[in-house]
Amino acid sequence: MDKHPCPRPRHLQPLGLLIYGLPNFCFAIIAFPLALYVVPFYSEEIGLPLEEVGLALAASRVLDTITDPLIGELSDRTRSRWGRRKPWVALGAPLFMLSAWMVLVPGDNASFHYLLIWSCLLYLSFTLADLPYRAWGAELTGDYAKRSRVTAWREACGFGGQIGFVIVLLALQQQGYLTLRTSLWIVAITVLLLLPPLLGMLLWRIPEAPVERLPTSAMGQWRGLALLVRNPAFLSVLSASLLFVSGLIVQASLHLLVMTHVVGGRELFPIMLLFENIVTLSAIPLWIKIADHLGKHRALALAALWIGGWSLLLPLCGPGDSWLLVVLLVIRGAGFASILFLANSMAADVVDYDTVQSGRQRTGLFFAAWAMVTKLAIALGIVLGTIIPASFGFEPADASHSEAALDALMATYGWLPGALMTLGAAVLWRFPITHERQKQLRAEIAARRCHPPKGDTHSF
Repeated sequence: MDKHPCPRPRHLQPLGLLIYGLPNFCFAIIAFPLALYVVPFYSEEIGLPLEEVGLALAASRVLDTITDPLIGELSDRTRSRWGRRKPWVALGAPLFMLSAWMVLVPGDNASFHYLLIWSCLLYLSFTLADLPYRAWGAELTGDYAKRSRVTAWREACGFGGQIGFVIVLLALQQQGYLTLRTSLWIVAITVLLLLPPLLGMLLWRIPEAPVERLPTSAMGQWRGLALLVRNPAFLSVLSASLLFVSGLIVQASLHLLVMTHVVGGRELFPIMLLFENIVTLSAIPLWIKIADHLGKHRALALAALWIGGWSLLLPLCGPGDSWLLVVLLVIRGAGFASILFLANSMAADVVDYDTVQSGRQRTGLFFAAWAMVTKLAIALGIVLGTIIPASFGFEPADASHSEAALDALMATYGWLPGALMTLGAAVLWRFPITHERQKQLRAEIAARRCHPPKGDTHSF
């Protein structure tokens, strides 16, 4: 039986939020090259066909449809002296560092099977560490607005890591040492050096919240799954996340290819990334204010429309328009932070709805479902971003391309993500858990819990 079934609210201090968020510095740095550099690196420098690179990365994400719910459920059921989430984070970290090195620092003869196997292990280990880490953050507070602060700190640390990485890239570019291989090597070394101390501080200093369990009748596995799929808020945010992430990944996988084969100015890519991340990080307080005023779901929908609207202009860029492309991408980036931290904050609210229905706090299972859909969306985005241009004859290794091939590349790069972001915003506009509804859910959870033991306080 849980020692503290009825936790009191925790007071979130900036230092504690920073310690919680800092591991995402490394997780985001890994996600950065996986989205932007791995496809062009393996297709251009290693020489694998573009279709094989896309299929290997997509297949590794599809595997997560099996591992994500399993790890999420096991994380929810784990009982140990260290908590539910901490053992899984500690277990996944060593394999994550090893597989990251193998994917980012391959030999010159790396094959399709090499990329497939090590990318599968990378994403499996990422699930082991990152999924419980995010569920842990969702349980740090039950307050509607403070949840956005928790996820905002985590994503701000991620963007901070990306900004630092881009500054290093610019320094290497100035010295004439910048290549795709060098960039990926720097990412791998950074993760190996920084992730252990950052995770160590997290595991040592940040307590887990006690498990919330409400008095309820026994619930079988099938009824539990039925409650999950009948949760309207869950289905709404899940569908929107699928559309948002796939649209963003289509563009992320094609940035370098567009700057190399269409508009030119590939040397501007690090500059674009730097200013895009600065704008993204700077916009976080604005999106928090919008979310406080309009609600998280409306703020998230507006951010998606912002990104989608600017994306529609990208195909207008042609040869020589490299700076125009950079400006459009930087402006478009002001909405990125909202897509990341508000969606995760809303996920915690959806767990409250399920806790009332099921009597169990199944945060790990729900975040596993979101992770599974996110990875499917990444796979879909990579497939769409590679297969559609390839079907019109675009191949990065070729020296020249037909006009039809380049038109297909630019349409895939701009118009397809614009349509996906707009559709996702429409799906999310009537999201059922508003601030008032979430307060009602928390009040019902509190009313159905027993009184907490004296002295049960959690503050950091």
